[in-house]
Amino acid sequence: MDQITIIILVVMLVAFYVFQMRSNKKKKKQEEEMRNSLTAGDTITTIGGIFGKVVSVSDDSIVFETSEDRVRVEVAKWAISTTGKSAQQEAQK
Repeated sequence: MDQITIIILVVMLVAFYVFQMRSNKKKKKQEEEMRNSLTAGDTITTIGGIFGKVVSVSDDSIVFETSEDRVRVEVAKWAISTTGKSAQQEAQK
């Protein structure tokens, strides 16, 4: 292989890496914004698949009710996968 081919391959790999990192950062930022915008009354799903309605929100945790029996569960904010709002927005797209 000559030098030009090697340079082209390296440039392509670097470009692919940069685009991949950029999309990951964007996704993480959107997830963080979603978790920070939660308020009481929002419907959520945890990463473990538990559905519930938010009762209270603190800086690093969320308390939600899982059923009509008013069973309350406290989880870390990072454990929230989706909200009812984001699920509806994805369905509209």
